[in-house]
Amino acid sequence: MTSVDTLERTIRIGSRKSQLALVQTYWVKAELEKHFPEIDFEVETMSTQGDKILDVALAKIGDKGLFTKELEVGMLSREIDFAVHSLKDLPTNLPEGLMLGCVTKRVDPADALVVNEKNKDKQLDTLPEGAVIGTSSLRRLAQLRHHFPHLTFKDVRGNVNTRLAKLDAEEYDAIILAVAGLQRLGMSDRIHQIIPPEISLHAVGQGALGIECREGDTDVLEVLKALEDLDSRDRAWAERSFLRNLEGGCQVPIGVNTSIEGDTLTLTGMVASLDGLRLIKDTISGDRALAEQIGIDLANRLREEGAGEILAEIFAQIERK
Repeated sequence: MTSVDTLERTIRIGSRKSQLALVQTYWVKAELEKHFPEIDFEVETMSTQGDKILDVALAKIGDKGLFTKELEVGMLSREIDFAVHSLKDLPTNLPEGLMLGCVTKRVDPADALVVNEKNKDKQLDTLPEGAVIGTSSLRRLAQLRHHFPHLTFKDVRGNVNTRLAKLDAEEYDAIILAVAGLQRLGMSDRIHQIIPPEISLHAVGQGALGIECREGDTDVLEVLKALEDLDSRDRAWAERSFLRNLEGGCQVPIGVNTSIEGDTLTLTGMVASLDGLRLIKDTISGDRALAEQIGIDLANRLREEGAGEILAEIFAQIERK
């Protein structure tokens, strides 16, 4: 048992109301209760803008705090003490007074192909020409367009159950979801193919939970240490630094992959044009203690290799809308 210099108290955990968010939040609650039975942990749920707008592509409604703003307001007003996020949804620049207090142990960060029953004998590379693939991620879209230009892509929104229902109703031949989300929901049987990183680099932070809290809240930070995974944390720092220095988000096709061996962290990063015709990718390694600098260095390298031009074009398109 971990001890913490805290009097008997209640700690309030903020969560979105989606099924996946609640599964993740109640996992955090249960793990903390094992370490701190003297603390009463309560869950407070909130609906975010991203939960309310389900008929518009994510890239069209912006991404700064889309799934986090309401929870952040709750922390700053002290309605809740910390919030549990899918780390990939947490912006790289947080509001003043808030910080990323903990990164939990990462599960498989890969993307998964989920198919309609009629395509159960197919893989990504054997789906027929014109097959309709559902994804709401520009990152996935650009990479899959790059490798499989013969496929057709269609936006899909909603929670995991909603997307699967649309797939099963044959609105799509296949959809792309995160392996981690399906595993956490007990739906691993729906994973038809784990897409290799050679085809689709994953989103920054995908597969890990990020716990956001107030800066200087020493009691909460001490409690959160019980869930910190150092490898996942260092990989997240490198990935988030890479994304931050490219000024990317839901509106930009940016993907990553990281690994750690001993004290060496290796980061692969990708920037693609929206049509998938241009894709810039490179890899850099360094001391894991300098994780954030590794992200900066790789971002600078990709800019020099042509990513800067791609990003400038995408940002110009966004401004014109």
